[in-house]
Formats: sequence, structure tokens, C-alpha cells
Amino acid sequence: MKKFVLAITGASGSVFGVRVLEELLKTAEVHLLISSNTLTIIRDETGLDWSGDTEKTVREHFTAERLFFYEDTFMAAPVASGSFKTDGMLVVPCSMKTLSGIAHGYANNLIGRTADVMIKEGRPLLLSPREMPFSAIHLENMLKLARLGVKIAPPVPAFYHKPRDLDAMVDFIVGKILDSFGVEHELFKRWG
Repeated sequence: MKKFVLAITGASGSVFGVRVLEELLKTAEVHLLISSNTLTIIRDETGLDWSGDTEKTVREHFTAERLFFYEDTFMAAPVASGSFKTDGMLVVPCSMKTLSGIAHGYANNLIGRTADVMIKEGRPLLLSPREMPFSAIHLENMLKLARLGVKIAPPVPAFYHKPRDLDAMVDFIVGKILDSFGVEHELFKRWG
């Protein structure tokens, strides 16, 4: 069974991270990291209230035994070590603060440290930056990471699949993120 790390950071677009989590849990073990200011955004954008005992609430929501949650301040979590083997990490959505920290090796929380581990160990890392427009600083940070082999997959919609509603657009974007990471899914009708 595959083992992934998923981080959801404090950028708008938490619906993408929640949907990625749903899909990954179908076939994989998931180690979930949520930045401290993100629980409010998740509640506001999805209606899910994961405050309080977040691990218990998230596990109950997904009824998943292979879901593990760590506070972003818990630097002793298994995912903070290169000796803890995973199949990679996704950061969906990825705030510009988190992206900048990763680009500059500033591992001041568990998300930054785990991304640093992925880079140093040569494991797959995908960031889905949710900002618009991008500044030159954002683009330089993304280019720096892309040159290190990090996949940059912003949540950009397409319309060739004729989305019928917002859920179909979210599924398309999540499907493209999963495609970029080599995870099988059936979230949208493919071209041709």
C-alpha cells in the first residue's frame, strides 16, 4: 500500500486538499498535516469543522483507519525524519508563505520540515500554489523548486470536459493534481 503525506496550508482552496484526501484514502495510507490557521479556512470554505480534537474528528469524518494526523508544531512526528519511508508529499493548497519556506529551506514547522525531507531524500513533492496573480518573487521561488524536481501544480480549471457544476470543476483540478503525482482516479472524463 502506498504511503503519502498530505499538507493543507492556509490558502484559499482548502476544498482541493479535502478532496485530494478523500481520493488518496481510497487506496493509500495518508499522513495529514494541517497548518495552524487552516482549520478556520476549511470550516469557512467547506463547512467542515475540524477544530478541537482534529485527529479524532477527521478520522470520524473519513472513517479511515489508515489516516494519521499531526499538528504542524509536532516536530517529532515520524514524517519529519528521512528514515520514515513515504511515496511522497502533496501540499494542496500551498500558501505562498509555505512555498517560500520550502524554497529557502526554512523548516520552521512540520510542513516545512517534511517538505525539506522529501527534497533531501529525492522523494516526490507536489505543491499546488493558490495565489493570483503571481509576483516575480512567487515565480522565482516556484522556478527554484521546479529545478529541484518539485512538481508545481496550481489549481487551474479547464472546460473541455464541460463541467456541469462546481463539484465537477473541483474534481477536474484534483484529478489533474493526482495525475501529476501518478495516482489513479476516475474524477473526470479524459480528452479524446
